[in-house]
Order: sequence, then structure tokens, then C-alpha cells
Amino acid sequence: MDSGGPPATCCRLLLLLLLPPRIHQGWVLGHILSVQNLPARHLRSGPGQEPVAVMTFDFTKITKPSSSFEFRTWDPEGVIFYGDTKAEEDWFMLGLRDGRLETQLHNRWAQLTVGAGPRVDDGRWHQVEVKIAGDSVLLWVDRDEMLSLRQVYGPPAGEPQPLLRIVLGGLPFPPSKLLLPLVPALDGCLRQESWLGQQTQPSASASTGLRSCNAELQPGLYFPPGTGAEFGLRDIPQPHTEPWAFSLDLGLKLAAGSGHLLALGARENSSWISLHLQDQKVVLTSGAGLSLDLPVALGLPLQLKLAASTVILKQGPKTEVFAVAPEDLNPLLQLWAQPRGRLFLGALPGEDSSASFCLDGLWAQGQKLDVDQALSRSQDIWAHSCPQSSSSDTDVS
Repeated sequence: MDSGGPPATCCRLLLLLLLPPRIHQGWVLGHILSVQNLPARHLRSGPGQEPVAVMTFDFTKITKPSSSFEFRTWDPEGVIFYGDTKAEEDWFMLGLRDGRLETQLHNRWAQLTVGAGPRVDDGRWHQVEVKIAGDSVLLWVDRDEMLSLRQVYGPPAGEPQPLLRIVLGGLPFPPSKLLLPLVPALDGCLRQESWLGQQTQPSASASTGLRSCNAELQPGLYFPPGTGAEFGLRDIPQPHTEPWAFSLDLGLKLAAGSGHLLALGARENSSWISLHLQDQKVVLTSGAGLSLDLPVALGLPLQLKLAASTVILKQGPKTEVFAVAPEDLNPLLQLWAQPRGRLFLGALPGEDSSASFCLDGLWAQGQKLDVDQALSRSQDIWAHSCPQSSSSDTDVS
């Protein structure tokens, strides 16, 4: 446990997590139903987007001192939900770090961070329950108690009864303001939600993510048609210098349609070198007139190697090699020297692409890249999951 203050004796926020909701001007309230087996909702993982849902709760009307839900993800890090009575002053967060549940609590009495339980980023449904019992906060995972915080709250004395805000799948402030920062984006699904004993219906704002929860999923990184991400070349592992060399490796699990797979270039001009999906082939092209292609072979690593005099495209036993003159390599070298040099993954900005694909990973210089760390990316990318097939029923557009 990391603690920034004395033991909390009146953490009212945790008690407020258990209150009945009401509409509060300026916030969206999820519809409340007493219906079982509602569809799962996707905690959409695109950066900079609105939360899946925001709810407010009235402190004066306590019904049941527990909240629960079932949760599924392959994502090892992110925010499940956040609650506060005063933004940045009195708040609580439940999320994941290294695949395990983590709670963070901040108020005028205590600041603490606690991780507990087994890894839950295994793609299976796990039941999570948070409960207030006396002066304690209890956390269960799959009906086993994983965390018990004693003397962490008490009823507020002589203070106005505040409203509580609960945000699903996001934060209302920059993640740097957490006690222990993490990447808030979370590619996961919730179902069988019971906030204070009442089931909640996914709001209209969450509808674009429903298909990804209903589909049969596998771990990976999925780009639906027309989606893309950008990495700054200065933010990824750098080329070797003596001799100059750079490599990219992709684990291609699914591929359909036509369009960019990846490219090296800058936003203001065309890419210097790129890989396309076209007619079940991977086609390499460059500004120097280079053109190579290999049949798509799913399940085999696809490797692009750039050196001072050669370009190599390899997948499994098949290898294509192209000689490059030093003067033709200069535009590529300059990409790393300018701040706007980019590694594009998926559709280029403004491209009308029908390509969709699933990767089990993308490696630059042997180091795996995390799309959650990209400079920008489409909201509909599935950052840590893929459909079992590329059929049209997995389209989330």
C-alpha cells in the first residue's frame, strides 16, 4: 500500500458509491432497469473521447451497500470506473495495472493506492463486487475476498450531503493527477452491472462498442476498415547507427480488404515507404520506385528490414530483397531528423481504405509498441482484442 497521509476515518466517497442515482444538470444519467441479462457494454478505449457513461448519486437515499459487475478484458492497464464528490479533491478509482485490480483513493484524510487479487486480463468474464461493511471497504473477485480496507470511512458530520459522480471507462482529469499515473484507455467489456442493487442499461453513447463485446474475441490489436494510428518516430526505438539499420515486425492474424497496413513518412507529404494489403498480398512500395510483394500468410511474422543499401521484406520462408542506392535512402534518414516524422499503422489520414486486420503485436527494433501510447488513433480500434474472423458482423463503424 502507498499512503500519503494518516489512516482514513471518514472516507465518505466510498460510502457514496452505494447510493441511488438521480439526474444532475450537466451530467448524463444511465437508464435504470430491473432487467437481467442486459447486453454488455464496451469501455471504448479511444483517447480523448467522452466516457461511456456518467451517473450522479444522491447521498440521502441509501438502498443497498454494494455494487457489482462482470468484467472481461485482455488489456493489462486502464480505468474501469472513477467516482468523486469534488474533482481532484475527494475521489476514488478502480482500474487495472499489470493485469490486476487497483484502487486509488484521495481525500483530505488519506491518499492511498492498493493493488489486489489475481490477474484478470485473460479474456474471461470475472465477477467484481465492492461493498461497505461497517467502517471497511471490501473487494471480491469471483466471489473470493481480495481486499479489505479497515477504518477507511465514516459518516460526514455537520457537512452538506454531496452528490457523487461516477464515470465509466475514463477520467475527468489528466492521468498525471492520479496518485500513481496509468494509461486510462481500457479495451474491456462490462455486463450484469448492479450499481446499488439496480441494473443499468448501456447508454446511447456506448452503442458503437456493443458489437465488439457480442463477438467472439481473441487477444490482439484490431483495425476495422478506415481506422489508423500514428506514432512519432522520435518516440519509438531508434535505428542502429553503425551500420544504419531499422526493423519492423508484425504478427498478422487476420487480413481482409485493400488499403495501407503501415507506412513511414510525414503528415505533410506522401510516405517514403509503405506496406499495403491488396488482393491477399502484402505489397511494399517506396518513393524510390521500389515495389515488392508477398502473398499474405496469416500466423507467420511479417518483417520489414531497412539498411543502408537494402530493403528486405520477409514472411516465413519467403524473402524479397531490393538494393537501394545511398541517395535514395536520404529521404528516409531525414524522417528521423524532423519532428513530424511518423510511423503510420492502418489507414493514412484521409484514406478511403477497406482494409481490416488483426495483429498479435507490432515491434520496432524488437520492442513491442503499445497503441495506447500512440500520438493519435481512431476511436474504433480495438487496442487489446480481435474478432475471431474478419466477417462483416464484427464491423464497429
